[in-house]
Amino acid sequence: MTGWECAIVGCGSTFERVEALLAHQVADHDPHECEVCGESVPEGYFAIEHGLDEHTRAEYVRFYDGDAAAIRERERVLEEVGDALDPDVLADLLGEDTPDAVDASDVAPATTS
Repeated sequence: MTGWECAIVGCGSTFERVEALLAHQVADHDPHECEVCGESVPEGYFAIEHGLDEHTRAEYVRFYDGDAAAIRERERVLEEVGDALDPDVLADLLGEDTPDAVDASDVAPATTS
């Protein structure tokens, strides 16, 4: 893979490392409010992870008007990111284990669409 593109609607920024993409999603996008439980989580990967790890597939389908194909696509994203992710690098970028601690200047995009 030549880069990681932010798939949040209207963004399209790309990054050389997946960790930079995830830090970007935390720092540069508004949080997502879970339709199932109301918890506020970072948009993008972390919202997908929350939705599929914390709730049943049936809840996802019901609350997000999803289907089996949408769930499979999100599971594919979780697997692809998980395979490439270095948790130590991400922790360094996020600092102090809190999304609010991300310094966007530490996360420069490779290119911007």
